[in-house]
Amino acid sequence: MSGLVAEGPRSGRARTGRADAASTDVDRRGGPPPAPVQPSLRRLKQFGVRPDRELGQNFLIDSNILGVIDRAAELSPEDVVLEIGGGLGVLSEYLAERVRHVHVIELDSRLEDALGDAVGLLENVSVHWGDVMTLDLSGLRPAPTKVVANLPYGVAAGALLRTIEELPGVDRWVAMVQREVGERLAAGPGNGTYGVPSVIAQLACEVRVLRSIPRTVFHPVPNVDSVLVGLSRRGPAAGDELRGLVNGAFAHRRKTLVGSLALSGGLGSRPPRSRQPRSRPPRSRQPHHSREEVREALERLGHPADVRAERLSPEDFRALAGALEL
Repeated sequence: MSGLVAEGPRSGRARTGRADAASTDVDRRGGPPPAPVQPSLRRLKQFGVRPDRELGQNFLIDSNILGVIDRAAELSPEDVVLEIGGGLGVLSEYLAERVRHVHVIELDSRLEDALGDAVGLLENVSVHWGDVMTLDLSGLRPAPTKVVANLPYGVAAGALLRTIEELPGVDRWVAMVQREVGERLAAGPGNGTYGVPSVIAQLACEVRVLRSIPRTVFHPVPNVDSVLVGLSRRGPAAGDELRGLVNGAFAHRRKTLVGSLALSGGLGSRPPRSRQPRSRPPRSRQPHHSREEVREALERLGHPADVRAERLSPEDFRALAGALEL
């Protein structure tokens, strides 16, 4: 698995049982209060879990939202799903009942017992402990075909963009994210939130904000609004040169596209001259383009020479990269 090991929860604990009517019977003449019916609420209490705000943990506690996610993701029995941020396992076990395999990535090892309670006995679930931004996603076997997640706010955009690039077999994403993140990913040219994430995501996918998510489905209740965002792949991820062009174009938003590229080094650099014969081929370098060459390329594509990056669509950036032979 190229450095990524699939494993069950390391605690080895068996599932203690789902929260249902039978598990919450109480002696009417006195006795302990009933356990919370929602599995996530029960696990919070049973395993003494305290959400870590620094990790952006807002656990899903309302199981009614699971059907909405199911329909949006168009789950089928043949799907292999990657879930990022397993948390208390309420989404993990729901997915496991409906698809062929579930890969769960979770960073917080304090959740081993709670997550083990949810999926420890499920043979079609692999838990991977670590950071989604550093784990070798390409080593996941079987390879994911969909990504379904309640994403921690701090890594939401980065995690989605990384899976677009490194998991070419994924054709559908459904994720709960902060409203600002969802709207930025789906924004079009001229929108104030349109930027690098918008372009990189939309070069490979159709991106839509599907619906708002009530704050009350999470614990603790977040201070920001959330949305369900859906992505459908329509092509390969942008290559290094195209991503570099996009990043450079937006690096200085108050400048023109050409000016921003120049300030960020996005126009490339000529290889240094050497008086010594080369003993090996030179390292690949980004082609050098003058400001005037970029202005001329923009005008050939029908844009003003002084256009700003936020006026170009994702396909405009692809065309500009082609015109510059990147």
